[in-house]
Amino acid sequence: MASRAMQVAAMTDDGPVSPIAASAGAGARYTARLHTSFETVKPLWLQHQADGVCTAHQHYAWVEGIAARLMPKSADLLVIEVSDAATGAPAMLLPLMRRRARGHHVIEWLSCRVCDYSVPLLADARAWTRQSADAVWAAVRAVLPPADRIHIAGIPQQIHGVANPLALLSVVRDSIQITSGLVLHGEPETLIKRICKPSFAKTFHKQCRAFERRVGLALVEADTPALTEELFDTLLELRLRRFRELGRFDLLTQAPVVDFYRHAALQGLSDGSVRLFGLRAGEAWLASIYVLTRKGTLHTLLLGIDQNAVANVSPGLTTMGKLMMWARGHGFDYFDLSVGSQGYKEHIGAASSVLAEICEPITLRGRAANAAILLSSGTERYVRSNPRLLKTVRSLMSRLRRLKD
Repeated sequence: MASRAMQVAAMTDDGPVSPIAASAGAGARYTARLHTSFETVKPLWLQHQADGVCTAHQHYAWVEGIAARLMPKSADLLVIEVSDAATGAPAMLLPLMRRRARGHHVIEWLSCRVCDYSVPLLADARAWTRQSADAVWAAVRAVLPPADRIHIAGIPQQIHGVANPLALLSVVRDSIQITSGLVLHGEPETLIKRICKPSFAKTFHKQCRAFERRVGLALVEADTPALTEELFDTLLELRLRRFRELGRFDLLTQAPVVDFYRHAALQGLSDGSVRLFGLRAGEAWLASIYVLTRKGTLHTLLLGIDQNAVANVSPGLTTMGKLMMWARGHGFDYFDLSVGSQGYKEHIGAASSVLAEICEPITLRGRAANAAILLSSGTERYVRSNPRLLKTVRSLMSRLRRLKD
């Protein structure tokens, strides 16, 4: 890929204009520059990461790892730099990619299924409106290479309390995805009783007391490469065994994904941006969990549990409770349970919010693909809204996966 910025465009209220005209136009608001390599954008990225608004999912090491290890070889990296047209001051960066998908080209977030949230790196915490967000999007659209459609999923409403410009766009719509989490506050020792549902708090404390009487219970953070490797291998073993039992697909069956997560965990030891924890009873690991951290927020990503280790005990929920207490004790104020509508999140007492998405067709081929996606999403939404049907479908899918295995 070329390491230079390819195109620049500016936006006025009337649409795209040339860079030269934009420099003289009083109505110009934003310019956009397309980078096809991290080399040209890394200094600005690290500046936004340090001084602006950035989530753990947009941490440079995490996103660069996605591009290096998971992005299809035939895909194109597209990092869009957006600036104020009048002052030249930086506004944001958007990491995207263009790939081939069933006979057409789609531009999507640089995620490759290991990035939960589509969030720009913002230069500062300025207030965004629909008008300013649409102006940015028009500038971005003007420098994108040809494609049949744009599909960006996993768009949260806010970024550390700042409005997410992508969520304000006129073209955005609610998706079928939800995200859940809990606000952490007060003393760690009483946290579970105060912020979780009473039923969860009662079970959690009962199980912890039972463990303490028998063999002891400890949440262990991996703080060395050797322990990181051990807990990652434990996570992999427990998760794949559990998913095989349930007949469910997991990304960790794919070697490049395993390589990505392992490398990120070892790399994250230097700054704590990626962490692994294990729940240990005596000398046995009951669970292992993989998390990201950033500015007061702890994101849970991967959990592996030995469900059969101890009768009538949930290692997963016990791990979550212990980890929430650890997070609060280390100054975190939000516990992100990630994307998905799993029942245990509601059982804990997490609050949920709907994620948005952009499904924007550009060509006739893109319109056809977009229509199929919308139909599929509508069908999935209907199934999810019918608990009995959802249970039947999940059971059928599990049987089919077991037959394939």
